[in-house]
Amino acid sequence: MAGGGGGLEKGEPDFQIAPMVDVLLVILIFFMVITSAQVLNIDKTIKLPIAPEAAKKDDSRAEAVVNVRWDAASSTATFNFQDHLYAKSSEFIEPLKAAKALGEQTAAAKPGQNPEFRLVIRADRDVPALFVSQAMNAGAEAGISDISFSSVNRD
Repeated sequence: MAGGGGGLEKGEPDFQIAPMVDVLLVILIFFMVITSAQVLNIDKTIKLPIAPEAAKKDDSRAEAVVNVRWDAASSTATFNFQDHLYAKSSEFIEPLKAAKALGEQTAAAKPGQNPEFRLVIRADRDVPALFVSQAMNAGAEAGISDISFSSVNRD
């Protein structure tokens, strides 16, 4: 009698390699996407300023993100860079220099990527301009000439 599988044959089951390769390729792609995508250190407590005409940023370059928090109760600003809090902008100049060196080295290894390193400042809309200026000066002292500001299109 001719028929499909499920007979009473004895022996080892066949090992199917094609499904295993498919699963491994999907896992490989997943990890490649995760490791190559830059994860921004976004501070959820910051209310960004509104800029309806703002342009979308260029993602083809290495960048560092500095969050500038404002505490209205104590009238103090706090700088957050790479998950470290700093009371003064001068305290994160050396970590910025290290991030710039690493970013430029990584960008040079990737063809088609803009080699110029960028600093993105995510400042709360209530932060006085003095503290935003201090973050800009820290970037300049770290040797970063391209500085951008993060904003939202609508509230």
